[in-house]
Amino acid sequence: MLPLQPWSLAADPVTEKELTANVISMARLFGWRIAHFRSVETKRRGWQTPVQGDGTGYPDLCLARDRIVFIELKVGRNRLTAEQETWRDWILQAGGEWHLLTDKDWEAGKAEEILGHPHTSVRSVTLGGDAL
Repeated sequence: MLPLQPWSLAADPVTEKELTANVISMARLFGWRIAHFRSVETKRRGWQTPVQGDGTGYPDLCLARDRIVFIELKVGRNRLTAEQETWRDWILQAGGEWHLLTDKDWEAGKAEEILGHPHTSVRSVTLGGDAL
């Protein structure tokens, strides 16, 4: 496992924000593109993530490299909500790759297993005449 942040050695409980930052750091080291949509606190409605459509329960991270990966992050005793389970089920039924990653999984090296080793070459893909 890569030593990214010292929090895994601390006695204090880890936060989901810290876990998210560590997974994003590792993913970048391994050459992934990452999307994460942060919640904002509003005066009237508390914490919200501005989305349209069926965004409630959408996985915390969407990553792309040689495949598309969705990761839901949980710390402590937090569990999946019904909406998160629905997204998981739809992603898996569509043939997608979905993972639940907890703070304990991080310490056990599961993030590194999911994200793999850095790729050594970039594959060129043409979409609409533009090479990526």
